[in-house]
Amino acid sequence: MNRKSLLLIPIFMGTFFVLSAQETKIYTHENKAYQDALALYNNEQYQAAQRIFESVKASTKDGETEANSAYYAANAAIRLNQRGADKMMEDFVERYPTSTKRNSAFLDVADYYFETGKYPYALKWYKKVDENSMPYSERDRFNFNNGYALYASKRPQEAERYLNKVTTSQKYGSQAKYYLGYIAYEQDDYNSASARFDQIQDPELLDEKLTYYQADLNFKLGKFEEAIAMAKKQLAKSNRQEVSELNKIIGESYFNLEQYAEAIPYLEEYRGKRGKWNNTDYYLLGYSHYKLGDYQKAIQQFNKIIGGTNAVSQNAYYHLAECYLKLDKKSEALNAFRNASQMEFSPEIQKDAWLNYARLSYEIGNAYEPVPQVLTTYLEKYPKDEHQMEIQELLVDSYITSRNFEGAMQLLEENQNYASKETYQKVAYYRGVELFIDGDYEGAWERFDKSLKSADNTNFEARARYWKAESAYRLNRFEEALVDFVRFQNSPAAKSLSEYDQLDYNLGYSYFKLKDYNNAISYFQNVVSSNAIDDQRKNDGYLRLGDSYFVNSKYQLAKKAYDTSSKMNGPERDYAAFQKTLCDGFLGNNAGKIDGLNEFLRMFPRSSLRDDALFELGNTLISNNQENLGLQTYDRIVNEFSGSKFAPRGLLRSGLVHYNASRNQQALYKLKEVVQKYPNTQEAKQAVATAKLVYVDEGRVSEYAAWARNLDFVEVTDTELDNASFESAERKQIEGKTAAAIRGYEDYLNEFPNGLHAQNANFALAQLYFADGEKEKALPKYKAVADGGNGEYTEQALTRVCEIYVDKQDYNSAIPYLKRLENTADISENKTFAQSNLMKGFYGQKDYSQTIAYAEKVLNAPKIDDRIKSDAQIMIARSAIATDNENLAKTAYQDVKQIASGELAAEAWYYDAYFKNKEGNFEASNESVQKLAKDYAAYKEWAGKGLVIMAKNFYNLGDAFQATYILESVISNFSEFQEIVSDAENELATIKAKEAESNSSVDPNEN
Repeated sequence: MNRKSLLLIPIFMGTFFVLSAQETKIYTHENKAYQDALALYNNEQYQAAQRIFESVKASTKDGETEANSAYYAANAAIRLNQRGADKMMEDFVERYPTSTKRNSAFLDVADYYFETGKYPYALKWYKKVDENSMPYSERDRFNFNNGYALYASKRPQEAERYLNKVTTSQKYGSQAKYYLGYIAYEQDDYNSASARFDQIQDPELLDEKLTYYQADLNFKLGKFEEAIAMAKKQLAKSNRQEVSELNKIIGESYFNLEQYAEAIPYLEEYRGKRGKWNNTDYYLLGYSHYKLGDYQKAIQQFNKIIGGTNAVSQNAYYHLAECYLKLDKKSEALNAFRNASQMEFSPEIQKDAWLNYARLSYEIGNAYEPVPQVLTTYLEKYPKDEHQMEIQELLVDSYITSRNFEGAMQLLEENQNYASKETYQKVAYYRGVELFIDGDYEGAWERFDKSLKSADNTNFEARARYWKAESAYRLNRFEEALVDFVRFQNSPAAKSLSEYDQLDYNLGYSYFKLKDYNNAISYFQNVVSSNAIDDQRKNDGYLRLGDSYFVNSKYQLAKKAYDTSSKMNGPERDYAAFQKTLCDGFLGNNAGKIDGLNEFLRMFPRSSLRDDALFELGNTLISNNQENLGLQTYDRIVNEFSGSKFAPRGLLRSGLVHYNASRNQQALYKLKEVVQKYPNTQEAKQAVATAKLVYVDEGRVSEYAAWARNLDFVEVTDTELDNASFESAERKQIEGKTAAAIRGYEDYLNEFPNGLHAQNANFALAQLYFADGEKEKALPKYKAVADGGNGEYTEQALTRVCEIYVDKQDYNSAIPYLKRLENTADISENKTFAQSNLMKGFYGQKDYSQTIAYAEKVLNAPKIDDRIKSDAQIMIARSAIATDNENLAKTAYQDVKQIASGELAAEAWYYDAYFKNKEGNFEASNESVQKLAKDYAAYKEWAGKGLVIMAKNFYNLGDAFQATYILESVISNFSEFQEIVSDAENELATIKAKEAESNSSVDPNEN
């Protein structure tokens, strides 16, 4: 209830007027009816009196009696509320202008309407009264009634003119002062109101209302102790609503006296306007608890202040933030400081809130805007602030902690005074590592080089040197890599770094790639002898040691290295076992080789090297004079691995064996099978050439010509031109003349589209196009190779076709090729590449069961890095979400969270918050959102989705301020994500509707 607009009931002294019944004439029979009517009128028998007065008026010959009868008849009509009563009185005045009752008529009617509370009607008739003709005894009543009627009609300034005339009246003075005081009170003229109230002596008035208003006036005048005394005195005499208002006066008075403990119980007893508090009410109670150090209770009041846009709200949000900090709730404090910093009512509070908002953004992250942007804005807003150096340092560190190293580099390159040379060195190094992990080795190399040029810290200098070498190695710049690995080796700081443990391994590989196998052997020997190398690299070290010995024809040593590797149960056990059998062959132990290959085929039924092993076994059996077994083995290749590059080779070898044994018909059968099943391959062309020899030997040349003319890949008469054209283009490529080589290969394919070297030309041309970034031109050439049979370049071409389609997100075209690659790849990495992209392709087609099946294949693949693992796990998780299998999704996202980086990690942390929210674990859910905000704020969509979850958490935890503020911030800052904004708007509307039930400051319709 508004203390300034209380409905006041007028208090009157005395009774209403009594009409005189005396007449000066002697009663006669003639005026008996008039006297009877007058008696009835005075006894309030208006209906009966009116009829007689009307009769007398019509029959009397006496002018005064006629006028008086008309007067009383009109007065009775007014009291009977008859239609046209006003008109009757006006007719009386007009018809009897000299009547002595003319002025009394106006006054009597006005007083009647006043008494019945019809103040606008009363004012109409008071206006007609001639004050100068009025008896002096009636003037006080006229002035008071006129003044009160004007007050009741909400015309206070006119009312004051009449009420001021009776302030000294014995009868009306106290009441006039009361209403004059209340008019001043309503107009916020508290001094005048207080002065008027102080003059009132009437005990009835003092006891009734005046103490209440005097208490409120003293409060408004800052006389808080007097306000408390008067309000406490009035408490026992007041109704329920007044008790609520008096408690507020007492509570606020104690508050202003900084007696917060005394204020709290009275503030709590206030019941609000129409049962609702407003933001100021919550602020007063919250601040009282805050000043007493009860921060939890303070928060419970401050956080009910929703949507405030005034100085009180700014102050409340600032102190709410301080309370959160006292309780170590930094995320909540961030929001409250941010809100206070966006209000301009108090520049001092705004600046301090900004400073704390900036510091907390740096410390815990910020989901609304990038932390560097917050700090930069502070520096721009307060350029000469005493905290400038601190914020500059935080700004640089914020780029680092938010992993925006590229931004930090740019900042430091533009503002070298912001940080030391060493800081730039570290930032450039970290950016290099980031790019290296993402596979951008050229970009990584450049950042490591920048770090080295700003070298100030020897440890980071050595690390940058090491990773620059690694980047060069990944770019196949092996000589350059070797130089930097050696420089790292010679660095004084190198031996104290973890990278040093891998140095022998990397040097070994660098020499290996440069075909300096002697040096490679030396370093791989160090690798296998080291205790600091993990088992996986040690196993790989044995393999490369074996390869180096193998290339140097040291087969006994190679066999020993391969044997050790094969016993380590590593991912390439099959390769080690296979290579060991080859060593036996080169050592002249064909029997051992044959036994080893048969053992290999038994031990590794799923190895991608089985077709290699069968081919070697067939060759070895033939050379060991076990021809039948050899031929059977070649047939196994064709039967078991028809898509392998060894299938046409095996068939060709079978044909040659038969040819060499003079079994010409069997030779032709095998040779023609090569041509039929594997056209356009080099083996098919060799088969045609060998078949020609068979036909010539048997004198069946015309039969050969007839057969050969039906083969579209054989140009019977243009062989020399074919060879010359291809060799010309190939020579240009060897000489590094790329443009000329491209023209040469294009000319060759135009002239010989099915020529002897068509496969080689298509592949070479595709590679040149691809290297120039012309992937669209490369694609049909790669496809020609991939679709042309199982040749030397088939797997590489197939991989490139898949890669180009995947880059274009054209999974419809990619999937058939990816399936082929999965089924035919000899290189395990290519098979994993095919499976991982089949997984993504099926996800894009919403085939979630296939997505999950391929994701599990990827996870079971050997030697996959964390990035591919997290891709597979995220596919499982997303597919589970799409099919409402939240248990599987939860498990998968937990796995993703352990190893993922970048956006995938952001997604995993969002779902971690999502599932914890669903389980009712709201505080833990908020911790996940905070992690998302701090470490992955760059991924704005996930940050926005996380904030909506956080808002739901806070509301469930009883913190309406945090919930609404976060949602309002999402609506303001995430407009590019309409679905997120829509979710936030719906949630905000629900919360505001609920809060509006208890807080009158909340508008549920305002967003």
